[in-house]
Amino acid sequence: MGLTVGLPGGKRGSLAHAWVAAAVGAGLALSAACGGGGGSGSGSDHLSVGVLLPGGGASRFGQFDRPLIEQRLKQLCPHCPAPIVAATPDADVQQQQLTALITRGVDVLILAAIDPESLRSSVEAAHRAGIPVVAYDRLAQGPVSGYVTFDGATVGRLQGEALLKAMGPKAHGGQIVMMNGAANDPNAGWFKRGALSVLDGKVRIGKSYDTAGWRPENAYTNMAGAIAALGAGRIDGVLAANDSLAGAVISAFDASAVRPVPPVTGQDADLVAVQRIVAGRQYMTVYKSYRAEADAAAEMAVALGRGEPAGSVATGTVDSVTTKKIPSVLLPSYSVTVGTIKDTLVKDGIYTIDQICTPKLRSACDRAGLT
Repeated sequence: MGLTVGLPGGKRGSLAHAWVAAAVGAGLALSAACGGGGGSGSGSDHLSVGVLLPGGGASRFGQFDRPLIEQRLKQLCPHCPAPIVAATPDADVQQQQLTALITRGVDVLILAAIDPESLRSSVEAAHRAGIPVVAYDRLAQGPVSGYVTFDGATVGRLQGEALLKAMGPKAHGGQIVMMNGAANDPNAGWFKRGALSVLDGKVRIGKSYDTAGWRPENAYTNMAGAIAALGAGRIDGVLAANDSLAGAVISAFDASAVRPVPPVTGQDADLVAVQRIVAGRQYMTVYKSYRAEADAAAEMAVALGRGEPAGSVATGTVDSVTTKKIPSVLLPSYSVTVGTIKDTLVKDGIYTIDQICTPKLRSACDRAGLT
């Protein structure tokens, strides 16, 4: 699936699935009851906002996006009820969550879609119900009213450029593996195209995988297969689309006793990935300001909920496979290597030195100039 940008200037077992769905429905009902809020047509100080995320807890969406979205919504509409937030890694459960929020009658939705294609019918249902949908981080199919994300072409270019730099002389004619994201995620294709714009003609791509569901276990299996097919000593670098996939790639190298591990890229600046970078196990990650993304999404959602156009917040437009000229905000990203951790992640308050530099990493942090 592709994106056109214009700038101005795996299912669970049936019983487990049914239990999760029932729990999700109960959770939404409880959250709605506690948060109050009205349905469509409520006053501007009583906007009911639904937020659907693809993961909670230790994921970036649980650690960063959710609290930042909630914080900005509270600032923009201090008398509005608390947003109704639901998170799951399961696409079928997310579809049920979205249906529950439509039935609840929220005024506007912020949706980070797990499976953009499968949620199309639900986005269409929200549109028929008069509920605007702000696509967050990932572009859902259907009549979304706005979109907030990071420029995926830039993300891919940063990864490709960093990989070539790390490969040194092998950047000309060396062999790499591409561990891309899920084929049904438009962002994954965006990242891949950005990377290929840098890598094409310079390195040989021995294997390229689309990682089903962005699941690390699938990346591990794919990487193990690549090592077996290409040879443990004949892989000069790996373009891994995010930090979870990077961790799986490195584990596969470890299982095959590959030393040293060749350069591996990442994305999202997960704490464990930053620690791998300090330890010399992962070469780089891509840092994206979640606060900027959360702020823009909250501002767009409140504007739409109050009947204002998304264009009042947007800085450009994006085309999906179903919808043209979606008002959008495309944010910048930044490459992070061991030498730039302090000036990016620490400076922006994402992590403290103490969080990064565990006792086991103290000597590596000293060498990196972090302590």
